[in-house]
Amino acid sequence: MATNLDEKPSEYPITDPHANGGHLATTSNVENIEAPVTWKAYLMCAFASFGGIFFGYDSGYINGVNASAVFINLVEGPNASALTSPHQSLIVSILSAGTFFGAIAAGDISDRIGRKWTVILGCAIYCFGVVIQMITGPEVNALACIVAGRIIAGIGVGFESAIVILYMSEICPRKVRGALVAGYQFCITIGILLASGVVYRTETRTDTGSYRIPIGIQFAWAIILAGGLMTLPDSPRYFVKRGRVADATRALSRLRGQPSDSQYIQVELAEIIANEEYERKIIPDTGFFGSWMNCFTGSLWDGKSNLRRTILGTSLQMMQQWTGVNFIFYYSTPFLQSTGAIANPFLISLIFNLVNVCSTPISFYTVEKLGRRALLVWGALGMLICQFLVAIIGVTVGFNHTHPGPTAADGTATTRADNVSAVNAQIAFIAIFIFFFASTWGPGAWIVIGEIFPLPIRSRGVGLSTASNWLWNTIIAVITPYMVGTTEGNLRSSVFFVWGGLCTAAFVYAYFLIPETKGLSLEQVDRMMEESTPRTSAKWRPSETFATVMGTTSAGKLDPKLVQDVERRGSAT
Repeated sequence: MATNLDEKPSEYPITDPHANGGHLATTSNVENIEAPVTWKAYLMCAFASFGGIFFGYDSGYINGVNASAVFINLVEGPNASALTSPHQSLIVSILSAGTFFGAIAAGDISDRIGRKWTVILGCAIYCFGVVIQMITGPEVNALACIVAGRIIAGIGVGFESAIVILYMSEICPRKVRGALVAGYQFCITIGILLASGVVYRTETRTDTGSYRIPIGIQFAWAIILAGGLMTLPDSPRYFVKRGRVADATRALSRLRGQPSDSQYIQVELAEIIANEEYERKIIPDTGFFGSWMNCFTGSLWDGKSNLRRTILGTSLQMMQQWTGVNFIFYYSTPFLQSTGAIANPFLISLIFNLVNVCSTPISFYTVEKLGRRALLVWGALGMLICQFLVAIIGVTVGFNHTHPGPTAADGTATTRADNVSAVNAQIAFIAIFIFFFASTWGPGAWIVIGEIFPLPIRSRGVGLSTASNWLWNTIIAVITPYMVGTTEGNLRSSVFFVWGGLCTAAFVYAYFLIPETKGLSLEQVDRMMEESTPRTSAKWRPSETFATVMGTTSAGKLDPKLVQDVERRGSAT
């Protein structure tokens, strides 16, 4: 019979500290499979979210750098007033190309060297890329340097963006996992805001500091993240996957703020080991190529199949990019400048970033109160309404209706909006759209991809999902200048019809395909996806623990063979 864990924490018995040979206590109570957590442990789990800072900063600073007169003259020549569409597209999108490959590679690397060391390696690669970007100047080919530096930095960002989500999902307590992982998105928004502020302060400089200062500040984020992670333990689930049960015990003890010989720790570790063995019966070890193919096994129509989960993760990140949010953060400055209705486009861009930052913390509460599924469904509805309103106002009386303005001091022609109030209304609805995105799809997509994959394919599944995010980020960054460029598509406000239609697709997608994972351990999410559908998942409740399913002794300990199998398999890889 399994050990009863309904007593008060102070009354818990102490078990054998050696997490091997079957000395792990178990429970049949599905609510007591996770150790309670101290505030120190919460802070340790939350620190990893700092990785979002340089993800966001790297995405945000390029908007202002591309508008820097000094940088434009270095790339296009002394008489140029703006980057050409091909060059703008290349500079913005090349980072995403690097992150795509970095995210795919990161999954395998994190299974070999660990989650935290993969992120630290990503920080080192990122710094190398920043050094190359800093070289950009009149002495060298400016375009070649900025492109080469951004693709290398992108590989580092790919490592970080995939593995920080994986690391946080694996170490965070289940009842606040969504809120803590949402902190990653919050840090992304802070990074974008910091980039906007730095660009705002350097835009009037007439030397290379106008773009080198925004680029150089990136060093700080990588150093802080790498330095902090060196003091934190790696993921206990990574150690279990590698067969290092003793290391998993020590890591879990630090993360939960409990003694390693506490029954709390023993029970949670037993559940992780039992789930690993359960999943291995379904997804056996098959070597490097076979393990990649495991991500695509099963039927598309089977909700619990690996193929279905991989498609869910990759398509969810695709949908996040389809909302059009990065159009605003990548191209808002030149787009708003084209209307002539805005006295200071950089200031409006800064306001958008403030809305982004201030709205994201709402998700800390709502993602655990309302759940992931409800957040994504209602968020998509709010976004599609805003996008269509911006488009309709623009094509009738707003952005699309301008007249020639006075000639600028440098002799270039300018335009002015016919109806400034209509343009202001469009800007207001863009800000409301950002509110809906930042409080729902921004964090929600990252939370879900970290929860839906079983341990044997989790690192690759999260890597593929993150790579999908960056692939679509790249595609949108490449095509957007041609969609809105005055010499190409020149869609102007009509581009928001495109984003509105895609937000409609995201609404339908979330309603039919997104499961509810709120309040479940990662191991329970596996069982939920086997036994329910997305639309019934919110009502699903666990009925038994994996330790009970896989086998316990009469003394309430985990079957010793399970622990031995995990350790033996880990030593062979």
